[in-house]
Amino acid sequence: MSATQGASVRDSGQGGDRPPRPHDRTARSVLRAYVALTKPRIIELLLITTIPTMFLAAGGFPSLWLIIATVVGGYLAAGGANTLNMYLERDIDAMMKRTRHRPIPSGAVSPRAALVFGLSLSVISTVWLGVLVNWASAAFAVGAILLYVVFYTMILKRRTSQNIVWGGVAGCMPVLIGWSAVTGTISWTAVLLFLVIFFWTPPHYWPLAEKFNRDYAAAGVPMLPVVASRSTVARQMVMHTLAMITASLAIIPLGHTGWVYAVSAVAVGAWFAFLVIRYAVRVGKGLSGKALGPMAVFHGSITYLTLLFVALAVDPFVHL
Repeated sequence: MSATQGASVRDSGQGGDRPPRPHDRTARSVLRAYVALTKPRIIELLLITTIPTMFLAAGGFPSLWLIIATVVGGYLAAGGANTLNMYLERDIDAMMKRTRHRPIPSGAVSPRAALVFGLSLSVISTVWLGVLVNWASAAFAVGAILLYVVFYTMILKRRTSQNIVWGGVAGCMPVLIGWSAVTGTISWTAVLLFLVIFFWTPPHYWPLAEKFNRDYAAAGVPMLPVVASRSTVARQMVMHTLAMITASLAIIPLGHTGWVYAVSAVAVGAWFAFLVIRYAVRVGKGLSGKALGPMAVFHGSITYLTLLFVALAVDPFVHL
């Protein structure tokens, strides 16, 4: 998760436009509210990173059952963590315009019900992965839940401007879950993929925080764009982007990938670096709002990660 990549416009839960009246609480509306608690749009990134990693680890196509079991277990784990995150941040969500319609502040789901739901999904995901995949993957899933709920949500988010940097570790765990699901262990390639997502998270999330910085300031959340100058944020975005590209290229000499990944990593890395550097140049010129274009970097970051991992998924089949 950024996972924490998880912290993004994809982080906006769908809670409805108003608290539901009693006659509105159909089975469908209740189901929709509980699904929204899991932040399903964030979990798209889980699929983008987990499945290609499994292809690479297997050197081809792993068994369909293993893919399904791993993805379902990963979804349950991420859904549990996201639900607990919403439970713990319900006060913040109620104050922010983009989150006030989420299931808990809108009244669609009670805090107690959300807490029970989140804990249940977390336990079920651990047992699911342990029994149907392996206990290494289950352990990484538990680690991801604890990192996101405890380390990020409870400890970092309200206390430090570097919250998304270190809290983003939880969003890096799907690659470790996917790799260990196939091999039962971890390799340096998996570690470098972990680092790609780790360094990707800040330049992915900070442009969003820049757009919604008034919301975060009103809620008392010290995101870096709230407490630091735009030039400081832009400089750190450039540094993280260069580290991300370096980690993506360091995978190549390890021998698990071929020319498809190598060419793609260079091409999409150069393209995203251009977006971030252009953003930094615009900051230096004193531009703001639409002229600054933070959301172009945000959306570009999603495209970058998607294309990189698609290349990672295709690459093993070119060698077959």
